Amino acid sequence: MSESEKHDGPPPSYSEEHGNVYTGPPTTAQPQPGMMGPQFQQAQFQPQYAQPVYQHPVGTTVIVNQPMTPGSPGAAPRMWSTGICSVCDDMGICCCGLFFGLCLACKVSNDMGESYCVPFCVPAAEITLRTKWRTQENIQGSILDDCLTVWCCGPCAMCQLAREVKAKKKGTLNPKPN
Repeated sequence: MSESEKHDGPPPSYSEEHGNVYTGPPTTAQPQPGMMGPQFQQAQFQPQYAQPVYQHPVGTTVIVNQPMTPGSPGAAPRMWSTGICSVCDDMGICCCGLFFGLCLACKVSNDMGESYCVPFCVPAAEITLRTKWRTQENIQGSILDDCLTVWCCGPCAMCQLAREVKAKKKGTLNPKPN
C-alpha cells in the first residue's frame, strides 16, 4: 500500500438511507465531565454518523393553488356557449340538422373523436354524445337534462352540440360563465 492510499482513522461513511451520499468520516463519542462508568465505555466504541443537512434555497415560491381555466378539472362548470334555440348563430348547421340530422350526427361524432358509425350503432347516440361533450368540457347539467333536451328538441340539441364542437375545433369557443 502506498503512502497516498494510507489514511488515519476509520473508512468514510455512506448513508444508504439517503442514496449512498457521503456524510463524512464517522465520529466517536468524546468523554464529557461527569460521564464515567460502563455507559461511556460502551458508547465510546459505537461510531456515530453525521446525517446530511438539506436546506431549502431562500426565496422559494410555493404554489398552493393552480389557476383554473374553463373546462379544466376542478373549475366551476360553465354554461353552453350557445342556447338550444340559437339557430341563427350558424345557419349551415341549422339546415343540416333539420334536413340531414343523421349526417350531422355522424360528422359531430367524428369531430368528437368517435366513429362515424356511433349514430347508427349506439342506442340513444345523441344523448351519449351530448353527455360525453358536456362532461369533457365541464358544462353544467346532468344526464337527465341531456335526455330530456334530446327527447324534446332532438334537432336543436344536435345543432347546439355541433356549434360547440365546431367552435372548439376552430379555437373560437367563448363559454358563457354561470
